Amino acid sequence: MDIFSVLTAVGGLALFLYGMHILGDGLAKMSGGKLEAILEKFTSNPIKAVLLGAGVTAVIQSSSATTVMVVGFVNSGMMTLTQAVGIIMGANIGTTATSWILSLTSIDGDGIIMQMLKPTSFSPVLALIGVSMLLFSKSDRKKDIGTILAGFAILMTGMDTMSSELKQLADIPEFRELFLMFKNPVLGVIAGAILTAVIQSSSASVGILQALCLTGSVSYASTIPIITGQNIGTCVTALLSGVGASKNAKRAALIHFYFNIIGTILFMSVFYLLNAAVGFSFMDKPANAAGIAVIHSLFNITVTLVLIPFRNGLVRLATLTLRDDEEAEESNGLKLLDERFLEKPSFAIAQAKKAAVNMAHVAVDALELSIQLFDSYEKNKAKRILEMEDLVDHYEDELGTYLMKISNADLSNRDSQTVSLMLHCIGDFERISDHACNILETAKDKKEKKSDFSDKAKEELAVYEAAIREILKITCTAFETEDVSLATRVEPLEEVIDTLNDEIKKKHIKRLRKGKCTIEHGFILSDLTTNFERVADHCSNIAVSLIQTGEDGFEAHEYLDKLKEEDHPEFTAKYKEYRKKYRLP
Repeated sequence: MDIFSVLTAVGGLALFLYGMHILGDGLAKMSGGKLEAILEKFTSNPIKAVLLGAGVTAVIQSSSATTVMVVGFVNSGMMTLTQAVGIIMGANIGTTATSWILSLTSIDGDGIIMQMLKPTSFSPVLALIGVSMLLFSKSDRKKDIGTILAGFAILMTGMDTMSSELKQLADIPEFRELFLMFKNPVLGVIAGAILTAVIQSSSASVGILQALCLTGSVSYASTIPIITGQNIGTCVTALLSGVGASKNAKRAALIHFYFNIIGTILFMSVFYLLNAAVGFSFMDKPANAAGIAVIHSLFNITVTLVLIPFRNGLVRLATLTLRDDEEAEESNGLKLLDERFLEKPSFAIAQAKKAAVNMAHVAVDALELSIQLFDSYEKNKAKRILEMEDLVDHYEDELGTYLMKISNADLSNRDSQTVSLMLHCIGDFERISDHACNILETAKDKKEKKSDFSDKAKEELAVYEAAIREILKITCTAFETEDVSLATRVEPLEEVIDTLNDEIKKKHIKRLRKGKCTIEHGFILSDLTTNFERVADHCSNIAVSLIQTGEDGFEAHEYLDKLKEEDHPEFTAKYKEYRKKYRLP
């Protein structure tokens, strides 16, 4: 085996690893975060959790990604440790799907059907279709399918190239002696764990082992310990993801580690005891790719079936390893913005949207409390409004940073639009909470000066408050559901609110001239109505951003100008509807 053969083998390995990477990314992007969202809908039924973990991992082709995702769920408080165990176990089973796909390289036969099943036959066709879809398709979904097909073709081409060159290792005595050494179970387990820890993918390390087995010099006695060790090595990714996370998230990573350590010890102990008693005849036979897939699946399924009744014991073991501190850990909606989710941008966007919706509700609730405070001042409500405004500020800072990180990823058009929408809207929700604080100060001033409005002014303000409450409700719901139809109702109502604002001021001036009101009352009233009007403006900004999501940019002023200048029967009808509903007495 000369230097050129080594370079070719290394190049094949590089193609193999890259193909596996883009295949997984393509599958994850095509799912649009739905698979990860399914994981979030955990179940208390352990069997369903195992099947769920296995299914999602088989699709995204990475047990490490699934486990890291689970660590993120536990860290954000969306999943308990008990619920996480089943999914972690299932992830180990799901990762065996890759070894079965790669076992196609060992297919042998001269028939037309057998020839077509060989990767060397269909990979070029998949590559041609995939690359064509990437180059000529404008649809995001078709491009994702193209990425998957191209990734699979690269994966198989790399595997075939690597396998072809590694076959020459069969003639090297040192290579055969190396694998004779791995017949020692302990050394084999260590070798498998180190290989997988380095490349951080048990699927990839199993694929490399399958390629080596095609030399015909690797026996089952050597491969079995390596396969079991590979499951231990894959824990490194989850353990690293637990650094800096909450204590429960670290425990989830430990559960993955303990599950694989205990499973390996049990499996190896029972297997070698049986081998000593019975003497398995296949042990010294050369292993093949299909045989490795069988062993890989048998090991993970057996270990899961044995340990699933003891899942609570794994939780207790992880809890004993990392005991609780005296201080309880903070849990709030900001934990949805876990950095681990950034590896799957579509799901990270879904989590950011949940956090943005939480922020919107806090801002709207703060405004509602401030309206109540103006009617009847209470210190506890005032304190709560200030706390909510601080929380909204925190949301804006964290969400803005998180969304900018997401925007650096390779996003589909739809995901990119969603990120832009949130970046445009979170500032407006933050300003709504600021106006809640402004109204709080006005309410406080009103109480300290012992000012009170006339009954007529109170009736007018009640109409205004009702309109503000409705526009806030419509805006928040439209943002949460991304309902463009509902968003179109905001601008007509905002126009009505502007009209109400002018009418209330005119009526106040009339009462002032008649001596029924004071200038001091006028200042308080002006502060309140100005804040209401600006809240409605921010609602308008959010609605327009939502309506314009499908456009290349957010030309809000152009949209509003066209809406008001041209004949828009729908806008006019809605304006009249709200004008009738919110008419001053």
